[in-house]
Amino acid sequence: MSIRPRFALVAALIVAAMVSGVHGRTAPDDAELQFQIGTLLFEETRFREALEAFRKATRTDNKSIAVQARIGVVKSALRLGEFAEAQREAATLKKAEPRSAEIISIHADALWSGGLFDEAHSEFKDALALVPGLSRGHHGLARALASQNKLDEALNEAQIALKLAPRDEEMHHTVGAIFERMRRYEQAAAAYGNYVNLLPNKDRSDKASWSRSQIRFLKSFGEREPIAIDDQGEDQLHTVDFRVVNEKVIVKARVNGGRPQDFVLDTGSELTTISRQTASSGVVRPITYTLSAGVGEVGLRGLQLGRLDTLEIGTLKLSNIPTLIKAPALRGIPKRETESFSPLGLGLSMTIDYAARKLSIGKTLPAEKSEFTLPMRHHRLTLVRGMINQTRPTYFVVDTGGEVISISTATAEDLNQTMARKIALRVYGTSGWDRDAFLMPGVNLRFNDIAFNNFAVVVLNLQAPSVLLGFQVGGIVGHKFLSPYRVSLDLDRSELRMTKAN
Repeated sequence: MSIRPRFALVAALIVAAMVSGVHGRTAPDDAELQFQIGTLLFEETRFREALEAFRKATRTDNKSIAVQARIGVVKSALRLGEFAEAQREAATLKKAEPRSAEIISIHADALWSGGLFDEAHSEFKDALALVPGLSRGHHGLARALASQNKLDEALNEAQIALKLAPRDEEMHHTVGAIFERMRRYEQAAAAYGNYVNLLPNKDRSDKASWSRSQIRFLKSFGEREPIAIDDQGEDQLHTVDFRVVNEKVIVKARVNGGRPQDFVLDTGSELTTISRQTASSGVVRPITYTLSAGVGEVGLRGLQLGRLDTLEIGTLKLSNIPTLIKAPALRGIPKRETESFSPLGLGLSMTIDYAARKLSIGKTLPAEKSEFTLPMRHHRLTLVRGMINQTRPTYFVVDTGGEVISISTATAEDLNQTMARKIALRVYGTSGWDRDAFLMPGVNLRFNDIAFNNFAVVVLNLQAPSVLLGFQVGGIVGHKFLSPYRVSLDLDRSELRMTKAN
């Protein structure tokens, strides 16, 4: 069906709904009408309007329509980053239909959006045990396996999902993301292209714009091998000295053969990042724009995306590195924006020995004993699971560029903790000032056997990065959490290992 007839059909259904003049409970015919409107609006990627229609359709005594409408609410809310509503409605669905494979997979999607990755992973497998041919189950399992760096298995599950639902654009996007993690950029660009081609012509969402830009960027590599390691150093562990300045790990690196300069080790960033000045002096040309998000009032931030010919960190020499250029620069900031890199974003594991001031980077890390081992997931950023106040599990970003232990405002609200007062803080992040930041005392945190009792956490607005990442970020653990230890972030084993520094 072409866009114009579909738009006319949506308009006609909306007029019919207005004429019906529904009040209070929705009659079955009106509920079905609202569900049809919601379905068509969803297909047009008009998710906000679709959500409203689906909400109205749930207000009926017709159980079949109410269930399908509530599924529509969950799917729409997930696309909009309304994670709390998605989880509430999905929980209602599962309570009503506990043995439905479709409902279990929908509930798992909602759990995933809440950062409850382990529970979601388990439920995706439960759904597939009931219905092996469930596309949403295979799609969810693909994301879960990719977060454990099991990329071959993840790609297999994603391609099964795609075969089962070839017109579902989200399946193509996930296939593209996995190919990109595997550094198979040509195939990633093709998958993102299929995703964009399935969208309505009028779709101007952030995700659609990002995908179009990403296709241009990935294709720009041509025959170049992305994130290529010099042949002599491919199987080595590369160790460099670092210093700590203002609770940030600083190493020396060279861009495109230039002079050594300071780079912050920042696992809270997906990509290597350079300033506009470094891009200019290193002749790093922007290829397209992309979206970034971090702590601060700016929220989503458009930045230039380019490619470094070479990046040298000690004996480690990398070629063809995807790179964010901080242009346009933020105004009114207290200090110059710095260069940064994350080995994990480059697909490499690392060990930080804070006592010896040594950083080791490589494709694989040697097997070693540790005092504490935390299961780790990598879904665009590296994450570990923590427990707040004995009842609230959530995943925290492991951010070597961060300074404190923080939780999100959404997590703080979930704790339902009555606070006598909020201790206002002045916090500056990668997206500017977070003017609503505050200190929350009296919080108990536990990461397996690592405990912080009666601890004061910083509360930050992490909604923008959560929407961009596709799940509610629970919090961030930075220098205060990591620095007492020798820390290994091992992608191959999906582990964060920590041993007390001598």
